[in-house]
Order: sequence, then C-alpha cells, then structure tokens
Amino acid sequence: MTKIILKRKIALRIFNGHPWVFGNEVEKIIGEPNAGDIVDVFYHDDKFCGRGYYNAKSQIVVRLLTRKKEEINEQFFFDKIKQAWEYRQRIGYVENCRLIFGEADEMPALIIDKFNDYFVIQTLSFGMDKFKPFIVKALETIFKPKGIYERNDVPVRELEGLQQYKGFLSTPFSTNIIINENGLKFNVDIENGQKTGYFLDQQDNRRAIQHIVKGADVLGAFTYTGTFEIHAAHYGAKSVFGIDISENAVAQANKNAALNGLDNICKFEAMNAFDVLKNWGKEEKKYDVVMLDPPAFTKSRETISKAITGYKEINLRGMKLIKNGGFLVTSSCTNLVQPELFLHTIQQAAKDARKKIKQVVFNAQAADHPIVWGMENTNYLKFLIVEVRNM
Repeated sequence: MTKIILKRKIALRIFNGHPWVFGNEVEKIIGEPNAGDIVDVFYHDDKFCGRGYYNAKSQIVVRLLTRKKEEINEQFFFDKIKQAWEYRQRIGYVENCRLIFGEADEMPALIIDKFNDYFVIQTLSFGMDKFKPFIVKALETIFKPKGIYERNDVPVRELEGLQQYKGFLSTPFSTNIIINENGLKFNVDIENGQKTGYFLDQQDNRRAIQHIVKGADVLGAFTYTGTFEIHAAHYGAKSVFGIDISENAVAQANKNAALNGLDNICKFEAMNAFDVLKNWGKEEKKYDVVMLDPPAFTKSRETISKAITGYKEINLRGMKLIKNGGFLVTSSCTNLVQPELFLHTIQQAAKDARKKIKQVVFNAQAADHPIVWGMENTNYLKFLIVEVRNM
C-alpha cells in the first residue's frame, strides 16, 4: 500500500483528529497512487497516522477514513452506516434525518439524507464516489428502502475531477414525496429541490418559534418552500406573509400551506427580499415577528467581509420592520462565518438600527448534523431569536 509521509510541521488538527491532509502538508509519497486509492498516512517519525483515500487533483490530497490499520471494504461501510443510524435512533431522529454528515460521521465528503423510506446521497469527492456501490448496498441491507437517489449535481465535484450528475441508484420512483415534520406535512422534490430536496438542519429550530408567533403578524424573507412560515401559522400566528425571489419556491410554499390547511393564514409571493425589506422600512410597515433565513452568502474566505456586510444589512432592515417588543428570527448557514462573528454582526446591525436586543434562543443545526469540536466545517448553522426594542 502507498505510504504518505507528513512533514514535521503539520497542522495540529490532523494530530487532534481532523481527517483532511492538504498537499502542502505532505513530505513525500512512497508509491504511485491513483485517484481514489486507499493509502496509509504516517507522521514524519514513521508513526502511523491513519488510512484514507487519495486524490492528487484535490487540494485535500488525503481524506482519512480511520485511525486504525483496518480494511476499507464493503463491511467497513456497512458498519459505519449502521453505527450512524444507531446514533440517530438514540438521539430521537428516526423518520427524517441526516443519516451521514460527512466528517462528523467519519465519512468525509459523504452526505446521506433519509426522508422516511427514501434516501438521497451525495458523494462529493473522487474517493467517496468510488465506494458508492458499497454505500448503496449498505442502505439496501439495513433499511430496505423504497428508493435511493443521488444528487451529485454539485460544482465541488468538478474540483475532484468528477462530473456533476443526478439520477436513480435504485428502481425508479416518484421523486415528489411528502414528509411529516413537527405535526405538519411538506412536499419534498428530491430531484430538483435545493441540496437534497429539503433542509433538515432547521427541523428543531422551526419548533423554537412556537411561543413568539402566537397571535402575531409575521413576515418571512428568503422563505424557500415556506417551512418556517407554515410552522408559524400552525403555532397560532394571526397572519403570515412570505417572500422569496424564486417563483418555483413560492409555488411550492403555497402548495405546502394548502397541504396543511393553512393557506387562509399563510401567503407567499415572489419578491426580491433585499428590495422589499428596504422599501417597506421606508414605508414604516411593522410586524410582530420578522424571520430571515437567507442562503449562504459566501463559500470563499476571500469574500467573508462582503458576506458580513450582507448579513448586517438584511438584519438591520429586518429590525426596522419590527414593532417595539417584537422578535427577530434570523439564521446563517455560511460555515465560514463562525458563531461569534455572526452574533457580533447582529449586534452591530442593532446598534445601527438604534434598537436594543435581548437573546431568546441561540442554536446550531439539528443534532442529526453532529458538531465535532475541532472541525469548524461541522459547526455551520447559526439560528438566533432576539427581542427587539426601541432605544
């Protein structure tokens, strides 16, 4: 087996358990590995570091799968997926969950979402893509699913020398399904929806709004398919208006509201949230609760400052639309914006809006997306509720 020898001065994160080995951390390679081959990694003093898959085309030349000298085979993947499923069951995520959350489940670059009896897979690296048959077989053995679909229409695959692709990994099935969440029903478009078709990471946070929305007039911006807004109506909001720039998302949101018999309370329209928040602020429109759930504003460290400016601006505008003593519900899924920086940004927005804020809730993503200390990319979602009062 090929040996990868690390430099003496490597990042402590490798020693502390992080599975990524970058090209500039490699001293030498003994052997001639091909993309996707399993390699053994050693520290500079020839002590065993771990075993993983290799790809010279990637900035991350090795992603470690194990710190043991064990075989990476069909049984290995079966055991890892079974272990991840047992963990989700123990913490209460059974019907819908992120079954495999990449590095957090010691399966770097693998995402598996479970929607009841249907599974959606993303293999985001060359090495993990090579093991796709083992992954599919493990799912078939453990779950006997109604269907498996791959959503590998993701640009990051091209950095690994892979093509973008989506399609069935099982007998074809209808990719428009309905799931249950918190006593509500939602349409999920597995084939064409964003990411894997639905954002499971906010399922716990959607319950967190239940007390603040009772009897409230609620505005939701960046609604996508309306999950937060429909929860607000379900929890007793007087009126809910949601906006999103996507016509397709708005159509799905209105469909979801009707599915739950809440279309008399909950309305969605296709609008540019940035423009609407600015114009309505000038018009002095007011709501009891404003909810903001924007997409990631950056995926590059070079544009973090631009992303921070964007987050500050939409939250400032959102606060100006809130009645004195009302609530702001705001999120960021940009993993490069760490929690402390996000909170600081909201604080600066409040200062510029001349508002006093009081934290009600500050959460990360749902626990089926585990956070592993020392792996910043696993701690990506910030969800905040604050009370907003005039100065």
